[in-house]
Amino acid sequence: MRHVTIMGVPFLHINQQGFVDLLVHRIEQQEKTFVVTANPEVVMQANENATVMNYLQQATYICADGIGVVKAAQILGESLPERVTGYDTMVRLLEVGQQKHFKIYLLGAQKETIEKTVANIHKNYPNVDVVGYHDGYFDWNNNDFANEIATLQPDLVFVALGVPRQEKWITENLDKFSKGVFIGVGGSFDVIAGTVKRAPVIWQKLNLEWLYRVLRQPSRFGRMLVLPRFALKVFALKLKGQGKTK
Repeated sequence: MRHVTIMGVPFLHINQQGFVDLLVHRIEQQEKTFVVTANPEVVMQANENATVMNYLQQATYICADGIGVVKAAQILGESLPERVTGYDTMVRLLEVGQQKHFKIYLLGAQKETIEKTVANIHKNYPNVDVVGYHDGYFDWNNNDFANEIATLQPDLVFVALGVPRQEKWITENLDKFSKGVFIGVGGSFDVIAGTVKRAPVIWQKLNLEWLYRVLRQPSRFGRMLVLPRFALKVFALKLKGQGKTK
């Protein structure tokens, strides 16, 4: 499959629907899959922290979760069809799961949030089998529930611990599982639970969802400062003539 590499991170060249179809196929073939949804913040973390880069290197697929990644590819003379977000991927997999009776497990967020997430999934996707869930507050060195998940054999494991904790958990526990799609989905549980509102469609179409989040949650402003650093590094790579497709 074609990839576009940006700052050492290989992004899958695929659109949103194509990516969902790919994951559904792997679920049906019982092929174990580790998905990273990476935005500019994740790319910068990987470039500044070798441990984070190692997590990404373990992934089966990395998709471009952010318009900044898509624009970076264009600047470097490459192309990515569109952004492929963790939230949209999760929702579309739930929609398919409603038809195909997928079994899912959810890990992450606060106790109240994950309980609301599970309740809304039961309400909106009654044919999806939520075989279990656990909030994001646990003893990292004594998380026996990973073995419990392996016994339950879910088709999908959604991990919402934030970057890089969700990728760390998946990397460290993946060998315990024989099948399933494992995907880090960041703050998606908050949106499904209704505790955080997603940007209106017009903001999404204008590629300003990041700005909407900052306006709604000013505490995110510090995190957004990574965007100009990411842009500067991309332009520096452009000047050096880097940006190859493999």
